[in-house]
Amino acid sequence: MTDKATPKPKVAARKAPAKKRPTARKPRAKKSTPKRAGMSWGKKIWSISWKLGLVLVVAIASYGIYLDQIIARKFEGQKWHLPAQVFSRSMALYPGAAVSHAQLMSELKLLGYRKVANPRQVGEFSASKTKIDLWRRPFLHPQGDQIEQRVMITFDSNGVVSVARNSDKRQLAVFHLEPVLLDRIITGDGEDRLFVPTESIPEPIVNALILVEDRTFYQHHGVNPFAILRAAMVNISAGRTVQGGSTLTQQLAKNFFLSSERSITRKLREALMAIIIDFRYEKDEILEAYLNEVYMGQDKARGVHGMGLASQFYFGRPIAELTVPQQAFLVAVIKGPSYYNPWRYPERAQERRDLVLRLLMEAGDLNVAQYQAAVESPLGLRKANKSVHQKLPAFFSVVKHELASRYGDALLQQSGVKVYTTLDPMAQEAAEKAVEQTLKQLGKNDKSLQVGMVLTDKYSAGIAAMVGDKVPSYQGFNRAVEIRRPIGSLIKPFVYATALNQGDKYNLVSPLKDEPITLKNDQGKTWSPQNVDKQFRGQVPLLTAFKKSMNVPTVNLGMAIGVSSVATTLDKAGWREKIPEYPSMLLGAVNGSPLMVAQVFQTIADDGRYRHLNSVTTVLDANNQPLAASRPQAKQAMPAASNYLVKYAMTQVVDSGTAKRLGKAFPYVTLAGKTGTSNDSRDSWFAGFDERNVAAIWVGRDDNGKTGLYGSSGAMAVYQAFLNHRAPLSLRMAPVDGVVQGYFERDTGKAQEPQCANVVKVPALAESYQPVANCGDPLPWWKKLIGG
Repeated sequence: MTDKATPKPKVAARKAPAKKRPTARKPRAKKSTPKRAGMSWGKKIWSISWKLGLVLVVAIASYGIYLDQIIARKFEGQKWHLPAQVFSRSMALYPGAAVSHAQLMSELKLLGYRKVANPRQVGEFSASKTKIDLWRRPFLHPQGDQIEQRVMITFDSNGVVSVARNSDKRQLAVFHLEPVLLDRIITGDGEDRLFVPTESIPEPIVNALILVEDRTFYQHHGVNPFAILRAAMVNISAGRTVQGGSTLTQQLAKNFFLSSERSITRKLREALMAIIIDFRYEKDEILEAYLNEVYMGQDKARGVHGMGLASQFYFGRPIAELTVPQQAFLVAVIKGPSYYNPWRYPERAQERRDLVLRLLMEAGDLNVAQYQAAVESPLGLRKANKSVHQKLPAFFSVVKHELASRYGDALLQQSGVKVYTTLDPMAQEAAEKAVEQTLKQLGKNDKSLQVGMVLTDKYSAGIAAMVGDKVPSYQGFNRAVEIRRPIGSLIKPFVYATALNQGDKYNLVSPLKDEPITLKNDQGKTWSPQNVDKQFRGQVPLLTAFKKSMNVPTVNLGMAIGVSSVATTLDKAGWREKIPEYPSMLLGAVNGSPLMVAQVFQTIADDGRYRHLNSVTTVLDANNQPLAASRPQAKQAMPAASNYLVKYAMTQVVDSGTAKRLGKAFPYVTLAGKTGTSNDSRDSWFAGFDERNVAAIWVGRDDNGKTGLYGSSGAMAVYQAFLNHRAPLSLRMAPVDGVVQGYFERDTGKAQEPQCANVVKVPALAESYQPVANCGDPLPWWKKLIGG
């Protein structure tokens, strides 16, 4: 029993501590666990916070660097793609220039010059009957910068007599007017812009802009928190957005890089970009970017951006010449170009302009009298129906083709290119009016009639005007260039030029056979040409056959000198397509276009000198440096002396031939012309020239149907209407070497002395004019004795 009882106390002794250990550990657990949990939670929050903050700082910094790179590329590279500017020719004034007083007045009006009693600043002129006192604007000419200059231009009935500088009365050899900006060729984003540096922006515009849009522009660092807070309070109290807090820099950031989306994210991005822009760039550079970027209105499909283009869009003149009220309007319209559209809402626009003027007065930029005068002035807008860019689809198609062939297809993709063309804006305007009026009259009997018209400048061999449709603004088939129609009697001057070059055989009075003739063509078929009146006269003088456009004498002459010789003359004059060397070619069975006809008649008008017609004179790159390009060389295509005889014969066409109606319309002006009609009166043609322009005109139907028109009743009517709108300058038929006044017997064409009977006086080649002695009669005995 002792052995069994002994272990019991040991067991009890071992269990007692086991019960106490848990109770001893529990209080310790309760004291230490809450303390460690609290410290761990705080550390975790701190750890997460500073890590997130660091990530956020790194993210913002990275994003800022990313935005900084975007901004730098824009500001330090090419801020804008500036559309290629296309200019007209620059009118040259010099003693003897074929420019009349009225034509210069029209040109100045087109350029936006103001007529005043006494010019006091650039852009103004005064005029008397024979003089124009002009203060010319400075401008970029292909030959270099032209400074502003005041000159006195004197005229007589033949054109310019003198150009004298007002400052020292010095006579100038040549004086250029600035060219007309015809258009800008938009290639990509539809934005139109005319860059103007800050120094060329009038100071009132800058002052008004800062007063209206951002008064603390020169103090803040891209963002104005106070303006944002003020705008927020105003908008909350109004219950709608009535005021914005964006700075000019923020507006620029939005316009340059962001969309118009309204969101907190976009506004934050805008603010960050504005801060970066302000940190990186000078205030004046930011201001220049804003003034050239700001959206100012909509010109049909084109967005109008920048103050420079807005000045032309609203007022039709350079920004430097705007009045203070006009300058104030440009700032006023920024708030809402559609809402303040001055043509649709003139009262609303004027009220907004007057608010800007009042702010200028309150800031001390205007005194009370100036303010009163400004608010009482009209808006002075350009006429709404007068576009700021010319609609010249036919001409522009030729320009683009020439640019591609001479400079490459990528030229117009370059920014800041300036293209100087040969277009004469006044000639183009007159041509368009002539086409519209004449085709309206002719179209009363045939609405399907169409037209193609080309005018060249005789002195420069440039295309001065072009119309490719009876609706000149129509952008489609260009009949001035693309048609190929038989030119009819327009080929005859080249038949006669070929013959007259053989002075030993032909002169203007040489008798030509007017008798029936039958010929075979290349297919063995016979052909018997007829005169228009179906009559034969036996023989007629060469000049009569020419001015009456007689077919049979012309064919007889052409066969005598050779069809291939005539083809060669036409080719040398500039005809660049295949010429079929068949007898029918002598009466115009040669297909051509008005441009092709203008080329060869330009050669006649230019004393037989061939110069390839062009539409582009110079191209400048973005740095105003001329781009190199080759041009065909001029050459003497036809002898000047025999060419003079053809010119004389063409003046007789107008004086007493098939174009005599034109001569009667302008009785005191010497004009040269030639009518042409194809078989069955399907094509009506006219080609002619005065001292300044060569014209080539076609009237017909696209389906090649009969028109019932002759050259004199269709195409020549267009030319006559053109001269009604653009008064002609009389041809100066100055003598050329190798030509004398000759006297020829009317019936035989033999050279005679002036005192002989039955003679006619006409120009002749000196080398071939050998008049017979004693009028061809035997000498009396007493003359034989004295030798003569």
